[in-house]
Amino acid sequence: MIIQQARFLQSNTKIDKLPNAIYPEYAFIGRSNVGKSSLINMLTGKKRLAKISSKPGKTITINHFLIDESWYLVDLPGYGFAKRSKEAREKWSQMLRQYLMQRTNLIYMFVLVDSRIAPQAIDLDFINELGEAGIPFIVVYTKTDKQSNRKTMSNVKTFEKALSENWEELPKSILSSSLNGSGKEEILSIIASGNTIFNQTDTSTRT
Repeated sequence: MIIQQARFLQSNTKIDKLPNAIYPEYAFIGRSNVGKSSLINMLTGKKRLAKISSKPGKTITINHFLIDESWYLVDLPGYGFAKRSKEAREKWSQMLRQYLMQRTNLIYMFVLVDSRIAPQAIDLDFINELGEAGIPFIVVYTKTDKQSNRKTMSNVKTFEKALSENWEELPKSILSSSLNGSGKEEILSIIASGNTIFNQTDTSTRT
């Protein structure tokens, strides 16, 4: 897949105000400052499509982008909450739960994990919750260019070992780098396959 066009569609915090579920949708999420905006820009080939901030936790809305007038890419608020208040954290959690349960056109969640650090409980807990809820997802290890391949693979193995405490079969994962473009082809291939399946399904229930 080669993306020809990508444009910002809307930002929202209310699920009933999101774009009509007429196109397949792919959401990207991860801890604050995991490199989510950089990855989105790398995938689309648009350097300023998703705003990048040096301050973790800047994204606090559900941001929709329309890609090639045929599918949605969604930039979700990062979890970890940075310095948000308890009220803001609760509001975020409720918004995310509603999104996951009600967004009928959601094909995959791409859960971003920093490949440079030890397993974080918040990442593991979020992934486990997705599994329990039956939400299809793929783990994307980011920032692999920041260290040697040997170190990356060691960290990935450690993360998978932690996951294996709750998973009989480990979820699919991808190694990525926004700097050198690794992982781009694999992610876009998954999206292309998802689009094909979505477009072959019954459209009568889409709203």
